Amino acid sequence: MINLPCRLSTPSLRNALHFYTPRGLLAAAATATAGPKQSRFSSTTSHERSLEDTTLRQIFDSHNDWLQFSQHHFSDLARPSRGLFQNQYLIEPSGFLKYAQVTQKKCQKIVDDVLSAASTEAYAAIPRQLDLLSDSLCRVLDIADFVRCTHPDAQYQEAAIQAYAFLFDYMNVLNTTPGLNAQLRKAISTHGASGSWNEEEKMVAQILLRDFSNSAIELPAEKRRRFVELSNQMKALGNEFLDSMTPTTSYLDFDIRQLKGMDPLILARYSEGRKRIRLPTVGDVPYTALGTVEDEATRREIYIAGRQSSRKQTKLLERLMVTRVEIANLSGHESYAHMNLSDKLAKSPEAVVSFLTALSADNAPRVMQELVRMKQMKAADGISTGIEQWDLIYYRNRLNVDLKPKSRNPDFMPAYFSLGTVMQGLSRLFNRLYGIRFVPRSTSPGETWHSDVRRLDVLHETDGHVAVLYCDLFARAGKNPNPTHFTLRCSRLISPSETGEGPDSPQDANDGMAVSSFINNHQYYQLPVLALICDFPHPPHSSVPALLGFQDVKTLFHEMGHAIHSILGRTSLQVVAGTRCPTDFAELPSVLMEYFASDPSVLALFARHWETGASLPYEMVKNSLLMHGRGQGVQTETQILFSLLDQAYHSSLPVDMNGGFDSTKAFFDVYDKYSSVREPRGTNAQGFFGHLVEYGGTYYSYLFDRAIAGKVWKEVFSGGKDGRAVDREAGERYKEEVLKWGGGRSGWACVSGVLGEERLKDGGKAAMEEVGKWGVHD
Repeated sequence: MINLPCRLSTPSLRNALHFYTPRGLLAAAATATAGPKQSRFSSTTSHERSLEDTTLRQIFDSHNDWLQFSQHHFSDLARPSRGLFQNQYLIEPSGFLKYAQVTQKKCQKIVDDVLSAASTEAYAAIPRQLDLLSDSLCRVLDIADFVRCTHPDAQYQEAAIQAYAFLFDYMNVLNTTPGLNAQLRKAISTHGASGSWNEEEKMVAQILLRDFSNSAIELPAEKRRRFVELSNQMKALGNEFLDSMTPTTSYLDFDIRQLKGMDPLILARYSEGRKRIRLPTVGDVPYTALGTVEDEATRREIYIAGRQSSRKQTKLLERLMVTRVEIANLSGHESYAHMNLSDKLAKSPEAVVSFLTALSADNAPRVMQELVRMKQMKAADGISTGIEQWDLIYYRNRLNVDLKPKSRNPDFMPAYFSLGTVMQGLSRLFNRLYGIRFVPRSTSPGETWHSDVRRLDVLHETDGHVAVLYCDLFARAGKNPNPTHFTLRCSRLISPSETGEGPDSPQDANDGMAVSSFINNHQYYQLPVLALICDFPHPPHSSVPALLGFQDVKTLFHEMGHAIHSILGRTSLQVVAGTRCPTDFAELPSVLMEYFASDPSVLALFARHWETGASLPYEMVKNSLLMHGRGQGVQTETQILFSLLDQAYHSSLPVDMNGGFDSTKAFFDVYDKYSSVREPRGTNAQGFFGHLVEYGGTYYSYLFDRAIAGKVWKEVFSGGKDGRAVDREAGERYKEEVLKWGGGRSGWACVSGVLGEERLKDGGKAAMEEVGKWGVHD
């Protein structure tokens, strides 16, 4: 999961609160806060790199080793805090509001400069001025968003919420300042086609212009006020909907005999007596029950209870969808999907439906084959009825019985995947593909939000220090369990005008956070600062490292795919840096990384038994992949259905339905038309579709990027054959055509370039349909 970035206008602002960027002494480039000079990278010995590689594994596999490393490399632990992320304002919670207030003043100075621009030179500078405005806002908003989601201290959370609200209100003021839009339009008309702007500047200008347009900036003042009112209403409704995603029935009572097949250890935790079991209707337990309970009637009861939301919840959703249509209509769009897709690769709802229809056609034979096999198994159980929704997980598990290990001997798969070993493997893989590696770095007092957090500096073989990555990978009470990549700050070229007296003088241009020299000491980049959040269990005792299941390994690879996009997408303007790209392109790097997690050449780089050092028998991975593949057709159809429902809800339907919008009727209209397995009446599962809030017409994106990732894996990395998964030539091709651009190049141009498919370069409905035909054959 990735938390989607802020830019400048309200429609672009997202947060990760319920799922899935925010200045500093330039002198820091010559001190411990920044990476070493290039000369060090060219002279690092193989022995030193070997020690770094070993230390990387040890600090994740042993908490004691991490403490010793930190103390050894930072002896003066009693010195005052340098602030969260070494941000000089965030030494204590009260600094958050000051940070926001100082930022607001800096932003207003930029706004005044843009509004007063009159000369050719001043208009030429407007894209970079607005990019700096966006960056200044995002530095606070994205860090605040992260802290309110992740920091364990309630005082920090509350301070972050206040800072966020303060700047969010100011951003709404900017969204209703027509002069900014008018000046940007004048700049585009003067310089957009002239050649005085580079491609990044042109791209940023168009992105921000579109954001202004989607904010109804050109409407009369009364309608602009209505737009802001509706935007705030949409945000409040979305948060309330996400906070209320619970079934109407919290628990179900069963006789223990009804739950035959379920793990007795789980049943013991929910025992209400010798023979009575009370199961929750939400979470992992009902999912486990649906996959193991033999009695069909019991599975049916559990399934239906878990898909019944309250009338209040469906009304919240319906109000949210109607509000979104009104916002879109105010902005001159037919529907919210039309508005939200205008800057995506798809461009239009019609193109999305073309993609989903083609994908469904490709997937249909697999679905039919799986359902036939399931029905045969059900008939063998003496039940002649067809496959129902509550049967799917159960019989999918039955399909995989022959692939499950017969015993749990000491060499089961997680023993080959200690957390430190996997982190070591990721560093080794990225070094082979892109010439970058992870180097453990001790943290300053107050720099992190918890003692579990490890800091890694990302070093490039020629460019030096290119990013800072904070890894918060262990579970703890109160922590959001969802794996997420956060961009706390993007890459951006720091202009000489920001440093006052020149590039070598220490100026407060970066809030104290890390910067690096680039090419020579006369250019500075603010380093991308990233946080990777996972929820892996702590090891049971100090002598055993945290061991990951194979799906956990794939999750870590997935999130690191987002990170590598942020690391290598080092653009000079932050609006298009790293993962600041269209939503339907953002998952490509992360999904592609899942293929690497399964490749034998990649696994050979690191997968070793934590005690014996023995290599991982690849047969274990093959079995896991086969288990994942069985029933995947039905799973893909489920995602297609969700995507079609997302399109229906974000069409003009909410205001077209006579007598008011009925989200349950719309739900069954989609399922009755497209689903291969009937959805039972009496349910209203849309009340649990939380992704509607964040994705708003773009839920298809994950399927879309899965299809592209599969094609890139096959065509660029040869499906891993002959060691191509660790081949530098393949890695460079992918980096040069996709990763390095961030969002500074058309996604279709990236896909066309990396695949050598010229016909895809301009995108469109036909291109979307072509990607659908590729399928999602993991």
